[in-house]
Amino acid sequence: MFVEFCKKPYFCIPKFRRKKMNITKKDIDKLNAVITVEISKEDYSGKVEKVLGDYRKNANIPGFRKGQVPMGMVKKQYGKAVLVEEVNKILQDALHKFLTEEKLDILGNPLPKNEADINWDADDYSFEFELGLSPEFSVDVKGKEVVQYKIIADDEMLNNQVKTIRKQYGKLISKKEVEKGDEITGTFTSTEKEIEKKTTLSTDDIAGKKQLESLIGAKVGDTVTLKTKGMFADDHDNQKYLGFEHDEAHGLDIEVSLKIEEVNKREMAELNQELFDKLFGEAVITSEEELKAKIKEDAEGQFAQQSDQKLLNDVVDSLIENTKFDLPKEFLQRWIAMSGEKRLSADDAKEEYERSEKGLRYQLIEGKIRAENNLQVTFDELKDYSKNMIKAQMAQFGQMDPSEEELESIAARILSNKEEVQRLSEQMNSAKLLNFFKENAKLKTKEVSYDKFIKDAYA
Repeated sequence: MFVEFCKKPYFCIPKFRRKKMNITKKDIDKLNAVITVEISKEDYSGKVEKVLGDYRKNANIPGFRKGQVPMGMVKKQYGKAVLVEEVNKILQDALHKFLTEEKLDILGNPLPKNEADINWDADDYSFEFELGLSPEFSVDVKGKEVVQYKIIADDEMLNNQVKTIRKQYGKLISKKEVEKGDEITGTFTSTEKEIEKKTTLSTDDIAGKKQLESLIGAKVGDTVTLKTKGMFADDHDNQKYLGFEHDEAHGLDIEVSLKIEEVNKREMAELNQELFDKLFGEAVITSEEELKAKIKEDAEGQFAQQSDQKLLNDVVDSLIENTKFDLPKEFLQRWIAMSGEKRLSADDAKEEYERSEKGLRYQLIEGKIRAENNLQVTFDELKDYSKNMIKAQMAQFGQMDPSEEELESIAARILSNKEEVQRLSEQMNSAKLLNFFKENAKLKTKEVSYDKFIKDAYA
């Protein structure tokens, strides 16, 4: 096999020859091309004759002994089907080799262009395929500035967390009448929405002034009618306390009845060594200051994960917005229409393309970043990652020093599972990409409280 290059000034058509087979590529423009595969009788006749010969040896046709069926009868019955199958095998093999050896970076798959026009009664065939070519572009990771949030646990959060801990580990004192700060256990009902939900909530959870006034002074056994509109600061609490589905909970505006079954005052636990030991183990924490420092460390560790995910999303969005290149749009729409189990209409394929275009653009951008900066995950990296994950999990159960042999054995079992390999690979790929962006993207650090982060990041 060899390659000839034409000498035309406008475009160049590489030509492959194998026996009588010719493969040529014609560039329509920078993003579209047509491949023509010419297959002659010399390319397929030997294969077809061999398959038909095998059919003849094994054919069971009444009136003929096995292996004695006339070849003419075999060709009449099976010849066309065998011809089509063998030519298609040759065609697919040749097309694959051409794309591989020419290192063509294509989008989607080649689309048959003239399959309806093939005359299978002829000796020679010419097949045409449309190609969508990947665009050439560059990625400027240091382009537009992106905010990197550093979320801190402020004093208000720390004080609230300490208060929550003291409540959680405190004592319940039974009461007959509701006062501010008490916990109420009761059942919410509504004939309009057919709900009956037993729940426990604090009067501190009630945001509505009128609803709170209705509850203060109510006694065990009383039934209080409350309006849901504005009762809670967050409509999601209509799910938590009233039992509504997510969609119904938003903007809920009905009357509900709450039958009060218990009223309790929670006496907060003292901040003493007994509580510290119960929370973190003996003598790990010895003061309120150390408790707050520990809460701050744990909270900010969790916040860092949210901040990292936000950073990754924002850099991705910035790259998609600021990396400009064209796509073979019409080709991709035709490919989408034809590639599924069920063929789509042109309008449906266009809608599907528009939904997936952003994702396709980022796949190309990410692929280029990974290739140019060697960010691919190797098997050794994947194995080390799985072993470290195993060590961390074993440490949670008190196994602090597992042997290397034990880690290797468990890692081998994990890496034999394709789904686990894919999951771990995705985690490592994301981590590599995130670290690359942290080191190379143009970032502006912004220190915020968690509440401010939620407001800024997801408003």
